[in-house]
Amino acid sequence: MQVRRKGRYVSETFLRRDDARRWATETERQVDRGETPTKSRVARLKTFGELIDLHIDDMCDVGKSPRRSKAAALDMLQRHLGKCNIAALDRERLILFGRERAAQGAGPLGIDIGIIEPILSHAAAVGLPVKVEPVDLARIALKIVSLNALARLESGKVDSRSAGCRPSKQL
Repeated sequence: MQVRRKGRYVSETFLRRDDARRWATETERQVDRGETPTKSRVARLKTFGELIDLHIDDMCDVGKSPRRSKAAALDMLQRHLGKCNIAALDRERLILFGRERAAQGAGPLGIDIGIIEPILSHAAAVGLPVKVEPVDLARIALKIVSLNALARLESGKVDSRSAGCRPSKQL
């Protein structure tokens, strides 16, 4: 199937005519809105795990397969966030992920969050409508939370959340 519209030319091959028509209609809409048409292979991606696989495949295609540390981090992300829908991967979900990792005893959370950002950036670069800003916001929020927790531990104060909603008044 081919789409020629407003000086743009895009072509794809499909097994079924219905799939080709759906793709052509969506591609024409994207061109009319001034967007770059996405390949059908990329447009079918729905979960964060599929984005991780796309990222790894494209890295391997250019001869830069992930080494041991990054491969382990990508496997961990695949286990924890792989089934998460791309649209559901917002700031709150990333903060929840960071807190879960901290509860498991993970080291610096910036490393885990830092690996999510290039995956989403890569997805945006190939034309998927994903936002990278929630990663930056989650990183800031997790940094503040971890600094507050560290300050409480160093000063010997009891975490008010464990004692109830409000700290008790001393007379």
